[in-house]
Amino acid sequence: MTKIYGNMIKLAIQKDGRLTAETLDFLWKAGLDFEVSKQRLLSTCRNFPLEIYFIRDDDIPNYIGSKIVDLGIIGQNILFEKRPKVKKLLNLRYCFCSLVVAVPKDSNIKTVSDLNSLRVATSYPESAKIFFDKYNLKVSIVTINGSVEIAPNLGFADAIVDLSSSGSTLAMQELRVVSNIFDSEAVLIADPLYLKSPKSGLVEQLISRFKSVLSAKQYKLVIINSAQNILPKLYKFFPYLKRNQLSKSVNIQTVIKEDLLWESIPRLKKLGVKDIYILPIEKIIS
Repeated sequence: MTKIYGNMIKLAIQKDGRLTAETLDFLWKAGLDFEVSKQRLLSTCRNFPLEIYFIRDDDIPNYIGSKIVDLGIIGQNILFEKRPKVKKLLNLRYCFCSLVVAVPKDSNIKTVSDLNSLRVATSYPESAKIFFDKYNLKVSIVTINGSVEIAPNLGFADAIVDLSSSGSTLAMQELRVVSNIFDSEAVLIADPLYLKSPKSGLVEQLISRFKSVLSAKQYKLVIINSAQNILPKLYKFFPYLKRNQLSKSVNIQTVIKEDLLWESIPRLKKLGVKDIYILPIEKIIS
């Protein structure tokens, strides 16, 4: 049965682009149950008080600043470029890329210093300006929205500053990287005063779900059947193994509906449960 929630968190994510698919996958991994249509503007979560708004990523900080939405997921590159008055709550560890300076492969430009008095095309003029000012270079920055990588081939610029993830787009345009400006990834943002919001408790619950997904990506669960006499050697083999995991603690395994699981975790923590490992079930045969 679908629950009816009153105080809904409003989360804005990118409507269309490189962040969209990975963001949706991340939210589903966090146990959030919602559907996405082709003409997506809004999705309501069935098992958590959350509304997901699909917005142009550059506009998400403005929506947060105007109190229209509570949270946003954007690329960190937008924070560097726009410097909006928002608070970064969490690095989400996906959609990695870098803002780089690139030039044609056959160019005589070897270092950033060689760009002095030359033209650089970019969709990130503020980030580019800060970078070149750091090197005291007088560079003519040409702002372009989209298809920045073709500017040198058209004779429109001598170099570009653009985002690159795999480097394949740069290679297709016969460009090579001469410098890295910054690295970027998906981040969760909010209003700097979000803790004073009546929704802050729900926001912390959502962040807890996100952190559980991030933690799970870093670890694998290892189950070992061992004779008692080699247990001391296992302590040395696994440096993070707690001694009471082998001698004093009790392992409890059970099957529980995911909705009930997320509701139960805060109560289990209060009871003193320290380690909770959640694994997917492939099939249930009864």
